[in-house]
Amino acid sequence: MLRIQCPHCGLRDHEEFGYFGDATKKYPALDPALHDEWVDTVYTRQNPKGLHKEFWQHTLGCRRWLVVTRHTVTHDIVKVEIAAEREVV
Repeated sequence: MLRIQCPHCGLRDHEEFGYFGDATKKYPALDPALHDEWVDTVYTRQNPKGLHKEFWQHTLGCRRWLVVTRHTVTHDIVKVEIAAEREVV
């Protein structure tokens, strides 16, 4: 069972959370001329093996946005951070 350590609510089952995708993507500027780049950013997904940062929202708890660093093969969670406080590289 996948369990996520919410910094506000404690250890919770993943069913309390919503998965919202890759937290490492860079988004293009909001410009109608960049429509194709937005389509690619939103709909083209990688399927990495290993550690990956993902956006999750604690939808049935505190509703806060988190960045979860999870191993995509073993599902081990190595880090959970508040999305607003994460280091953006």
